[in-house]
Amino acid sequence: MPFIQIIEYRTNRADEIDQLAAEWAQATEGKRTATRSTQCVDRDNPGTRVLIAEFPSYEEAMRNSELPETRALAEKIAKLCDGPPIFRNLDVASTLV
Repeated sequence: MPFIQIIEYRTNRADEIDQLAAEWAQATEGKRTATRSTQCVDRDNPGTRVLIAEFPSYEEAMRNSELPETRALAEKIAKLCDGPPIFRNLDVASTLV
């Protein structure tokens, strides 16, 4: 079953986070299990961002989370945020075109 993880966080250091994410993407090429990742900026709440990561399954998402590069990225990003992130772990029930 497809799985989506949504991570919401606040930061005033978005450029630094974007750079770290780009480095992570390069370092995990061929290893990561995410099939798609979309970074969003909340128009109504300056400084709030939402990452939407898509995976083939919950198990594949957990494999991705266990990568050393993913763990290191999470630690670095946490230091650049204004507080702890909010995670939403979603099993995909259906999709529409």
